[in-house]
Amino acid sequence: MHPINLALIREDKVPVDRRVPITPAQAAEIQQRFPHVRVFCQRSALRCFPDQDYRDAGIELVDDVSHCDILMGVKEVPIPKLIADKTYLFFSHTIKAQPYNRDLLRTILQKNIRLIDYERLTDEQGNRVVAFGRFAGIVGAYNGLYTYGKKMGLYDIRRAKDCFDMEDMRSEFSKIKLPPIKIALTGGGRVAGGAVEILEAAGIQRVSTDDYLAKTFNQPVFTQLDVTEYNRKADGSSFEKEEFYQYPERFVPGFLPFAQVTDLFIAGAFWDHRAPVLFHQEDMLQDEFSIKVIADITCDIEGSIPSTKQPSTIAEPVYDYDAQHDRVADTLYQNLDYVSVMAVDNLPSELPRDASASFGASLLEHVLPSLVGEADQRIIQRATITQGGQLTDDYQYLEDYVAEP
Repeated sequence: MHPINLALIREDKVPVDRRVPITPAQAAEIQQRFPHVRVFCQRSALRCFPDQDYRDAGIELVDDVSHCDILMGVKEVPIPKLIADKTYLFFSHTIKAQPYNRDLLRTILQKNIRLIDYERLTDEQGNRVVAFGRFAGIVGAYNGLYTYGKKMGLYDIRRAKDCFDMEDMRSEFSKIKLPPIKIALTGGGRVAGGAVEILEAAGIQRVSTDDYLAKTFNQPVFTQLDVTEYNRKADGSSFEKEEFYQYPERFVPGFLPFAQVTDLFIAGAFWDHRAPVLFHQEDMLQDEFSIKVIADITCDIEGSIPSTKQPSTIAEPVYDYDAQHDRVADTLYQNLDYVSVMAVDNLPSELPRDASASFGASLLEHVLPSLVGEADQRIIQRATITQGGQLTDDYQYLEDYVAEP
């Protein structure tokens, strides 16, 4: 079989991301399982796994990766760093025609780059096979508990980013001392699943939505909301999930009953811009609105949650929202006139070692055999956005996007 040089490239996007697509042990496994593949690691002082870990695993360290055929990273590659005529794998953030990455996709086409987007690596049923969603949920829920403790002056736990790994982070749970508050979580996928892991590990009891709305408790509780429970059909007819996903514009918000009994809200559900928002700015001004902290894992700016005015950062994870004036305010935490918002848009980067190991394991299981020519190529074809200087058939819808001035 034709020899392949595969490079793990340095993350050069700012702000820096410490994740890797493949860990040192996984890189060694690739070379063992696929003898025609040689893995190289571009030197970086910022990875969660030091260069020496790759060297110890038998992976050659290099500065120049131009001799490699396949280049794998995590975040978008800065335009000046793109090498012509290569195959790249990374999250391109172009498939929704994001304006801020139009020039990136244009350059990829001009440089005859074959772009494979992780987000489009799916099985035959359309399910994604590699993702960081679980760790977004894990860190997002943890950050929500961190923020609530700070805001209410209850406890102080280390940030996830300051923990060595997830096991180290779990040692902080014993410090979390919550009164009988109520926590609402939206979503049913990987993100929400990660959030549930943390809430349960922190000893917070799960209750049904009916009990959540109707009962009081002598301990902290959470409920997980399905879309059927916080959306309503505009004409008052029965809710049909298939109709909601196909025609979300036919529905109206139904979240307010939960907002009136919730202390901490964790948003983990995908939101379609055609769907109703969860609530409005005016709703947040009502005395009945009881949410004090919003952990917006989805981080849809000016989307379903009016207080998500901007993303926050790992360095500054929380900002306060002044609903009276619809503005971001100085973060004071214990000012109960404002809602505190956690809207970090790269949450898995706070637990980079665990997130990378999980991501890499999925790549090895589902993608590497096809990528290096030892398995069915359709999974790669579905995720290939550009090839031969052209958009592939499935991505022709981006033609106008790249053509815009």
